[in-house]
Amino acid sequence: MAKAMTLYQPVNFAIAALKVATRPYYMIAALVSIDGICLSLAGAISVSLRLYFNGEFHPSTYWQLWPVVGLFLLAYALAGLYPGQAISPVEELRRVVLTTTLLYLSLGSAIFLFRDLELYSRAAFLMAWGLSLILVLLGRYGLRALCARQPWWGYPVLVMGAGQTGEMVIRTLTRRPELGLKPVAVLDDDPKKHGSLADVPVVGNLSMAPSLRQALNIPYAIVAMPGVPSRRLIKLLERYGRDFPHLLIIPDLFGMASLWVGARDLGGMLGLEARQQLLLPWPKRVKRLLDKSLAILTGVGLLPIIALIALLIRLDSRGPIFYGQTRIGRNGRPFKAWKFRSMVPNADKVLQHYLSEHPELMALWERDHKLKYDPRITPIGNFLRRTSLDELPQLWNVLRGEMSLVGPRPIVNEEAWRYGDRFDLYLQVLPGVTGLWQVSGRNNITYEERVNLDAYYVRNWSVWLDVYILIRTVWVVLIGDGAY
Repeated sequence: MAKAMTLYQPVNFAIAALKVATRPYYMIAALVSIDGICLSLAGAISVSLRLYFNGEFHPSTYWQLWPVVGLFLLAYALAGLYPGQAISPVEELRRVVLTTTLLYLSLGSAIFLFRDLELYSRAAFLMAWGLSLILVLLGRYGLRALCARQPWWGYPVLVMGAGQTGEMVIRTLTRRPELGLKPVAVLDDDPKKHGSLADVPVVGNLSMAPSLRQALNIPYAIVAMPGVPSRRLIKLLERYGRDFPHLLIIPDLFGMASLWVGARDLGGMLGLEARQQLLLPWPKRVKRLLDKSLAILTGVGLLPIIALIALLIRLDSRGPIFYGQTRIGRNGRPFKAWKFRSMVPNADKVLQHYLSEHPELMALWERDHKLKYDPRITPIGNFLRRTSLDELPQLWNVLRGEMSLVGPRPIVNEEAWRYGDRFDLYLQVLPGVTGLWQVSGRNNITYEERVNLDAYYVRNWSVWLDVYILIRTVWVVLIGDGAY
């Protein structure tokens, strides 16, 4: 009896020291509420606009459809959007778009089959569909931006393994609270690792997992021990799999695609299927169509702004309006990427003189080839760079098939060595006007992080990832995040 009391004392002490403030039901209620509000707003705005523009129908015809909002919420739940933890923003975008579109198609078909189609406005129906997509996505992203760092948001997570992988998991989940998983404790059998890991307490051995699960109601456990032999890993899964409803395993497959990997049962054997989207013809055709159509629409719509920028550059300083620099394209083919000129004509001499006067900046320049306060940039060029308007001429490169709207950052030959063994990945796709690095902090991140983001994009490429990056680009441009 005394031995049992001694055994449980560390467990009880660890449980008493931990604080779990998450309230998952609050998160679910918040997501359901924001979706319901956004769907209702989409319908109300669409009907009101159609009525304002001489709509020949009575609003009550539409108000009787309000129970349909509940059907949408049910469909979102079946699509796994509630609570939606551990879902990437790209996957969330795909599920919201597909589920919403399918329901609107079903609703239109039901009205056509069972009701008089003339009672309803097709324009209002199409507006409601488009607004539902926009408002639901904006509502969800806005809600996470406001609430993801609140103590009640998300589910508590127990991390098994206090090594480098465990630390990486904790830092990732802490940096991205919108995923809805919050590490509250770490377990490891090595007593030397007990204490703290990335500000999360390492409270004891792996054997404490069932007690912590029961006492703190922790539904998620992450096994972050990729170097453990497979036999021991299987024993760990069998031992603790029955205690945790959700058991995530970090495999020893770093650098592999992660967005489009699915599990397959091969006669009782576990197989991981990584879909190579770059090798599938239809996604590539959709990407090309998206590039060409959006480049034409954007270019035509922004013609007045392009003309105004050209005039301002001409008035601001001597020199050409456009600036072309040779960059590395797909399969290593060089091409000239065009931008609005944002520097003084004798830029190289100005830079050399500036670095000679400020030698402390030489290391920064050699590391990133970027200066936060660059003496070569003209006044109008500074504005163009902060708003990313200097890259508008690259729409011409997109139309010529030399660039894509979304892709890795176009680089020069002098930067190729920085990619190391990932340079082959870079050459597989067209460089992009925008990309993951632009929407992930841009010049505020290190060059190594840029390379990692480019590699991630190639490995996980899909049309949905492109759409997500384009949506994020609009926001980043508006706030000027990381641009200089």
